[in-house]
Amino acid sequence: MYNSANQVLKEMWPDGQLSITEVTKRPLTAATLFKNSIVALVDKLGCKEPYYVRCIKPNEMKSPVLFDDARCQHQVAYLGLMENVRVRRAGFAYRQHYARVLQRYKMTCEYTWPNHLMGSDREAVEAIVTQHGFQGDVAYGHTKLFVRTPRSLFTLEQERAALIPILVLFLQKVWRGALARRRCRRMRAVYAIAGCYKRHKVKAHFWEVERRFANVRNMADYGKSVEWPAPPAALTQFHNHTVTLHRRWWARQIVKNVPPSDMMEVRAKVAALTALSGDRKDWGVGRAWERDYLANARDGPLTSAGFTRVSKELRSRDQFSQVLFSGFCRKVNRFNKSSDRGLLVTDRCVYKLEPKKQFKVLKTLPLDALTGLSVTAGGDQMVALHTARRDDVLLCLQRGELSANRDRVGELVGALVDHFTRRFTRIKETSADSELRDGQTVNRSLQPHQTELDPYAEAPQAS
Repeated sequence: MYNSANQVLKEMWPDGQLSITEVTKRPLTAATLFKNSIVALVDKLGCKEPYYVRCIKPNEMKSPVLFDDARCQHQVAYLGLMENVRVRRAGFAYRQHYARVLQRYKMTCEYTWPNHLMGSDREAVEAIVTQHGFQGDVAYGHTKLFVRTPRSLFTLEQERAALIPILVLFLQKVWRGALARRRCRRMRAVYAIAGCYKRHKVKAHFWEVERRFANVRNMADYGKSVEWPAPPAALTQFHNHTVTLHRRWWARQIVKNVPPSDMMEVRAKVAALTALSGDRKDWGVGRAWERDYLANARDGPLTSAGFTRVSKELRSRDQFSQVLFSGFCRKVNRFNKSSDRGLLVTDRCVYKLEPKKQFKVLKTLPLDALTGLSVTAGGDQMVALHTARRDDVLLCLQRGELSANRDRVGELVGALVDHFTRRFTRIKETSADSELRDGQTVNRSLQPHQTELDPYAEAPQAS
């Protein structure tokens, strides 16, 4: 209320002008009382002179009435009471050896810190006393320093107490610097040793690689069977690049011997291997791929001539330049009925043909409309072609007379994947894991209908 802007209220409470410490009546804490007591005790000791008390045992019987003169004289002599009395008579209450005085107070003098260069400890103590101006208050003995009044000692103690924190910080700095330098030297040594060891491991790895692969150009397999040495951790990425380079060089050496006419088949087989990823056991890698089986007279002697005529007409009409795959198949419609069909895959369209009607074109699907291809992991010839309109086509390739017991699914997959890869278009390949046994069927879910097909049903003869 005293701080109110209203003058009347301010005059009603004049006690507000006092500080909070004057108004609040709180008792002193135990710590404050102890501190005040210690301060008062130190002040009293500072204005007094020391008084030494010695206890003497009068006898060995612990009797209050016996007094052994010889025993008491012996104690007085060895307790230093006579010397103390003489010093007290001379007026010197403090005596101490020069070495101990120098050790305790040498930091208070610039000539004695950290170590003096004088002839003796007495000269160093004299330098301390002279610097503080205590010459008239001390006396020098043969081995000890005698101080007359306690005030001189208190002055030395106060100065020493003020310098101790500075010296502690200085010593900490010096010691931490020494530890840091030692740690730095150790780390440099560690890095030097590690660097030398790493360089040795790298050189040893290079020498071992050079030794193992020195003659790969003259080997039959161009070093494919040579085992690579384990690289050090620092060369892991370099090792991977080196292995890749060697594989490319090895592949170039192998491909260099392949005739140009077989390069298309090699690319298709590589594409099939990549797409199937080892999930299909037999996909025709060990045989020659004919691709255009409908035009092959050995595979279809009765139908090859008619197909060749239709193929020429389609080539002239749709302007396709290459036949990727052709062959007989069984097509399953939406009513779960199967019928014989001919499949022609070109670089532009996919044609569904009717073999019984001179390969009449029943349906034409642009090749760009394909979005995916699904096959099984078994030995059946079932293939599902996925389209963007979800009008999927499910068919089962038939083995002709040219390769009655050989797989043609891998050939179709390789031809499509290689074609789309070279056109920088990605096609999705899906390998559906299925357990095939005698008498069992394979279920494929094709939108929008569920279709069931028996891959082991006897295929009708192509006409």
